[in-house]
Order: sequence, then C-alpha cells, then structure tokens
Amino acid sequence: MLNQNQTPLLDALKANAARPHAPFYTPGHKRGAGIAQPLVDLFGKAVFRADLTELADLDNLFAPQGVIQEAQQLAAEAFGASQTWFLVNGSTCGIEAAILATCGTGDKIILPRNVHSSAIAGLILSGAIPIFLNPEYDPVLDIAHSITPNAVQFALQQHPDAKAVLTVYPTYYGVCGDLNAIANITHQYNIPLLVDEAHGAHFAFHPELPTPALAAGADLTVQSIHKVLGAITQASMLHVQGNRIDCDRISKALQLVQSTSPSYLLLASLDAARQQMALYGKMLMSRTLQLADEARTKISQIPGLSILEIPSPAYKGEDNTVQRFPPLRRLSVGLGGSPGFVALDKTRLTVTVSGLGLTGFEADEILDEKFAVTAEFASLQHLTLIISLGNTPADIKQLVQGFTTLAKEYRRTNLNVKSHLWQDFVSTLSPALHFSPRKAFFAVSEILPLIQTSDRICAEIVCPYPPGIPVLMPGEIITKPVLDYLQQIQAKGGFISGSADTSLKTLKVVK
Repeated sequence: MLNQNQTPLLDALKANAARPHAPFYTPGHKRGAGIAQPLVDLFGKAVFRADLTELADLDNLFAPQGVIQEAQQLAAEAFGASQTWFLVNGSTCGIEAAILATCGTGDKIILPRNVHSSAIAGLILSGAIPIFLNPEYDPVLDIAHSITPNAVQFALQQHPDAKAVLTVYPTYYGVCGDLNAIANITHQYNIPLLVDEAHGAHFAFHPELPTPALAAGADLTVQSIHKVLGAITQASMLHVQGNRIDCDRISKALQLVQSTSPSYLLLASLDAARQQMALYGKMLMSRTLQLADEARTKISQIPGLSILEIPSPAYKGEDNTVQRFPPLRRLSVGLGGSPGFVALDKTRLTVTVSGLGLTGFEADEILDEKFAVTAEFASLQHLTLIISLGNTPADIKQLVQGFTTLAKEYRRTNLNVKSHLWQDFVSTLSPALHFSPRKAFFAVSEILPLIQTSDRICAEIVCPYPPGIPVLMPGEIITKPVLDYLQQIQAKGGFISGSADTSLKTLKVVK
C-alpha cells in the first residue's frame, strides 16, 4: 500500500513557488509580479507564485514520470482504480476521451438519452453512432432516472456489434440505477462499461453512500472531484480498471481534448483533495451525511414540501420504453426501489416546492434574494441542493429557516404548476438520426428563423434547462413537437444553452 499521507505534486509545487529565481518562462505575470492589482486585491499574491508551468521538478501531464505520476498512483489506490489520469478540462474532457478511446467512426455506442452534452461532443469528435435508451421515468415528479438493465440487454441483443455502453451514475438528482447488473450484461458482450460519475466522487469513502462505479463493475469512470470534494473547479479524474480499456488510447485521447498548458493549481488541488479523502474521508462524509439527514428530516416536515426518496419496491414491470412507477414517498433508502432507481445519494436533496403553488424557479429566486440560500439548480417543480464536506451546521440552519419562511409567507393557492416536461421531451424525440452527429456538425449549415426549421436536419446542440439534456443534436430531424417543446421550456422559465442563438429565435441547420 502507498502512503496516502503524501502529497508529492503539492509539495513540489510549494517548493518551486518558494524557490528564489529569475523567471524567463510562462505565464507572463512571472509568479505574480505582473498581475493586475484588482486580482491581487481579491486573491492575494501567494496563489500566483504557485501558478507555474511544466518546470523540470513539476513533471509533464501528458508523459508523467515524476510527481504527477506519483500523485496519480496515489489517487488510483484511494479511489479503487488500476490507473488514474488527472483532468484539468473538467469531466467533459474525460467523457470525450472515454468515447474517443473506445469508438471510431461508424462504431455504435449505447447510452441514455438523458446523457450530458459532453457525451454528444464525444460522438461528434469520434464519429460514433449513438443507440439511445430512454431512462426510467417518474411521471408524478417529472424526473428521469437511470436506464435499466433490461433496456441495456435489449439494446445489446439488437446491436451486438456495439463497442461500448455508457451510463450516468448518479444522475444530477443523486439517483443510482442498477450499475452492477448493467456491468454484468455489458461484459457478456466483452465490451467496456463507461460511467459518467461526475457527481459521485465521494461514494468510495463511506459505506452509507451508494456503491462506487468501479466497485460495481465499471471499466472506466469519470469523476468531477471539484463538484462534491475539495478540488478547484474544473479539476477532475478519469479512472480505469481491468483489461477492456486500452490505456494508451486514453492517454492519446486526453492529449486531444486537454490543454497543453495545464494549470498546476488545479493539478495540485487534485493531489490535496485525494489526500484529504484518503485520510479523513469517512469522518468528513459521516458529518456531511449527518447534516444532510438533519436537513432532510426538518424540510420534509414543513407543510407543502417533500423530499425525493427511493421509490416503493412494489414496482416490478420493465421494458425498453420510458419507465413509470407509483408516486415517490418518504421511504428510507434501501427498502427496495426500481430498476432505474436502486439507491440514492443522501447528500443530494431534491425538494419539491410545487405543493406551495410555486415553481422551482420562483422558489429559487426567493430563497436566493430574500434568505441568501442558493441552490444548485431549479426545475419546474423542484430545487436540488448539494450538501458536501464544505457545508456547516449554520448552513443547514439557514437552509431550513429559508424553506420554513418560504412555506409560511410565500405560499400561493390555486396555481397548478404540474407538468410533464420529460414526458413531453421524450414524445418529441426523432426515431433515428438522419446523419451521424459528426457528419451533421461538419456539414455546410445555415441559420433560419425557428418557425422555418421544422423537418430540417439540426446542425448544433440545443440543450434546454430544465431538464438540462440535449433535446436536439447534430444529425437529428427537427420536428414541430420539438419546436413547441423548446418554446414551452422558455415560457416556463427555463433557458437554452449550446445553440448559437440562446434566445431561440433561430436555429442552425444543415444546408
């Protein structure tokens, strides 16, 4: 076993930042001497002394043989991987590299329709052909969960030539599907299971959290260490295990999608975050879970509010269509669940506010402006909050007080905010791609008024929030229901990302 108390990369950076010398290398601010005063006033000078480039003692991210290699080996052991790569372009570049390393032009990859937009980027870069699966769906809360084992089995029977399966674990709401079963099915076809575990980096450090993706059988997983642990924003990791992934292809793919001038501030933060969790992770997660349980208990007792919990085990049906199951109630995690919802990250709170006659957007604005409580994201019926190792009892007190006052003073009556945005979304999906995402992305395109784009081939990614899932991607036929759905999202307070025209007055289509 390695000594997890070590921080080789952080130590090397600290030593080089303190070493007196005349700097004739990048970055241009020369260890903070040339930084603008407003930045110094905000950050201080110390951080800029550590903003260094690939000096001899600091190793090279793309050919590590020194302190970066040592730090990655420590991380691999701590997170249960056989090999780990540090990422400075976020989990986005990790997902892109995973697809590039396993799929080439024309290769099929099975993945959920509620995948992150980075996976669509991976399809464009690789030329791979997506085989999309609809996830299990809760029609009462209008939340999509995980794809199911049966859906994966059916897809692989129909497409035995697929090169990989990719899934999201956990979802943005903290919901985990049956990853172990999906891994077993995937491996029967001798192909790798890739996992977008961006929101699950903490799973390896406490038994009351869901099973980590690697422990559940994933061959590759990508984690945003910055999202729930103690790294700087944009600092992530990619882990692999077993022999189904060509590690050399991962390294080469990462050279394509990462900066050749990696930030050592981000890299060192990964080294420090790993050490923190390896030494104190269980204690930190126990405290975090205790805070989350306190928040969950108190908020669920406020009239008009409810908390997302694992569903009743009564649901058994399963097929390759969108899954539906009875309303979720306040049940303890571990009582059963459904094929697309077998576990829940209890540090992730999704609070349903529609019982107050408010939309999630309205509740989010009130909590932020009136009570200085800022959620992770809002949707039509819900607010989702991340409770992590950085939260304090005072934060939880402020959160509970904010929701208490919201329910007492801002409740509305006779306002129906129920909707089925995900169900509406699924109904708009094209039956198949007309072009591959790559072909459409690089095709000659033109920009047309929205009302003129029906039956045209989309040439860009259109990702509405909520639900934060690309509703259009390059290669898909634009239909009138799609256009109606996008306008519905905007009318209800959502916004559009990814497209050139975020006002949605125009769309880019293949010419």
